[in-house]
Amino acid sequence: MSPHTKLISYLSLLLGTTITISSNHWMMAWTGLEINTLAIIPLISKSHHPRAIEATIKYFLVQATASTLMLFSSMTNASFTGQWDITQLTHPTSCLLLTAAIAMKLGLVPFHFWFPEVLQGSPMTTALLLSTIMKFPPITILFMTSHTLNPTLLTTMAIASAALGGWMGLNQTQIRKILAFSSISHLGWMTIIIIYSPKLTLVTFYLYSLMTIAVFLTLNTTKTLKLTTMMTSWTKTPMLNATLMLTLLSLAGLPPLTGFLPKWLIIQELTKQEMTIMATTITMLSLLGLFFYLRLAYHSTITLPPSPTNHMKQWYAHKPTNPQIAILTSLSAMLLPLSPMILATT
Repeated sequence: MSPHTKLISYLSLLLGTTITISSNHWMMAWTGLEINTLAIIPLISKSHHPRAIEATIKYFLVQATASTLMLFSSMTNASFTGQWDITQLTHPTSCLLLTAAIAMKLGLVPFHFWFPEVLQGSPMTTALLLSTIMKFPPITILFMTSHTLNPTLLTTMAIASAALGGWMGLNQTQIRKILAFSSISHLGWMTIIIIYSPKLTLVTFYLYSLMTIAVFLTLNTTKTLKLTTMMTSWTKTPMLNATLMLTLLSLAGLPPLTGFLPKWLIIQELTKQEMTIMATTITMLSLLGLFFYLRLAYHSTITLPPSPTNHMKQWYAHKPTNPQIAILTSLSAMLLPLSPMILATT
């Protein structure tokens, strides 16, 4: 891919995201989402591998369907209420259609089937964008319409996402698929709390993005795509693999790491809302995710491969480690003491 094409794609991603998150009108939000979809397509298909082309087609069809549903939802609401403002979505059918559209955009259960396949067919940097920045505009729309959506439907989808994200990730050997199911599971945590504390959903998304970016950049540096290559990557970058273990355990939500903070706050808020059963259920389901994070951590640092390579440990990286990885990994491990300040923002 030429540098100019890449620059145009990245600028268009930035533009589409900015338009959607700053708009109050449905048509402008839809336009931003369409710009985003068209900008990411060249980045998914740039390797010209059959799997990348398949991922591109799947992504385009799902996103086009979701955008159509969202447009239909806003038009239905406008025809009944005369309102094009995003926050004035009051018609029940429109709310239902919008929930389906946003679930498709994000990859929430039961509209999750495309996400692991698309991530598996994408390059590591594009998979990073799909897991973080591409989820920001739909979450913003969900944030602005959360007060009118059906709580029972959102809670059901959230519990199903947390369950399926943990369950389906158990058997995977491809790192990108494991991270895709991790993303689905985390989206369940964000969705269950959005009606009761929308700001907490955004805090959870920011911290999830921080940890996921750290994981993806580390894996991209070590060129790790599956568990078998992860088992031998310690010979190239032992220190980076050690910090990767911390980031993965943070994603799992273990104290005293950063990832524990959003889960703790969500459980606390659900308990305040007298949803103790839901809080207990989603906490128990997060143990499924903990298993595959522990497996990744075990493969990256703690275990030696069954057939060890017969060469000396290379106590240097082939290229210098990015300072961004060091900063992001530090934040992924050590933000918990700042929780009072983060609580003040919510």
